[in-house]
Amino acid sequence: MGIHPFLCMLKKIFSLFQSANALQGAFYAVRHNKIFELSVIAVIVFSAVTIGIRTYELPPLLVSLVGVLDWVITGVFLVEIIVRFIGEPHKKQFFCSAWNIFDSVIVIVSLIPVEDSELALLGRLVRIFRVLRMISIIPELRILLNSLLKALPQLSYVVLMMFIIFYIYAAVGSTFFASINPDLWGDISASLLTLFRVMTFEDWTDVMYETMNPYPFSWIYYISFIFFTAFAFLNMIIGIVVNVLEAEHARERSAQAEAAGEPTLSDLRQEIRELKQMIQQR
Repeated sequence: MGIHPFLCMLKKIFSLFQSANALQGAFYAVRHNKIFELSVIAVIVFSAVTIGIRTYELPPLLVSLVGVLDWVITGVFLVEIIVRFIGEPHKKQFFCSAWNIFDSVIVIVSLIPVEDSELALLGRLVRIFRVLRMISIIPELRILLNSLLKALPQLSYVVLMMFIIFYIYAAVGSTFFASINPDLWGDISASLLTLFRVMTFEDWTDVMYETMNPYPFSWIYYISFIFFTAFAFLNMIIGIVVNVLEAEHARERSAQAEAAGEPTLSDLRQEIRELKQMIQQR
């Protein structure tokens, strides 16, 4: 008689476990549904539009309407975070992702009513940063951002070399051109700003023609500087970013193939070695 209640309790626990698994599976399907993702993206875009509308002078009725829409958007984001959390097979891993933490913090802070307090500026900034949630939703944007971050160590050496070239040319420009135009070449800092103007092609020919009156061959100075900075170093930066982006795409494809159970390149190589050994043994 004492075993029967225990079995009933086990059955209830098992049925609850099955219900929880079914609920998690349903939310997982919703989470990876394309329509759900596109809907969230549309809400993020609409949120960005409401932020832009707030920068204009609006009648009181429209201000109230935008405020209501802002709370609706926040509610949609809260539902989306809940769906993603419940649909996560491993709940502990949900907050291992920096993007999930970012999304959760943005949504939670947006729920705090700070419009009429000293933290109103913080509330507006948080609503502006909600646009960044587009990166966490679209995988291609995450790959692009990760590639840029991973390229920073390599880019730092290019930037350092670029600064050296800038500094040398600025020192030369201050030495020869300070008497021609002190506003542009009077000291090293002014020369650096002038060279940045030359590199971005902002009326750089006016600067060059001004110095060509006393120094007819000063065009060599500008052309060589533009070649080093605007062409050579810029192409180096683009090449580094593209290489890192391709490596990140390859890593993402490998992770997806591994998750789908497809054989990786190392698995294929191992199988080829085993086949060679079998052939040699025969």
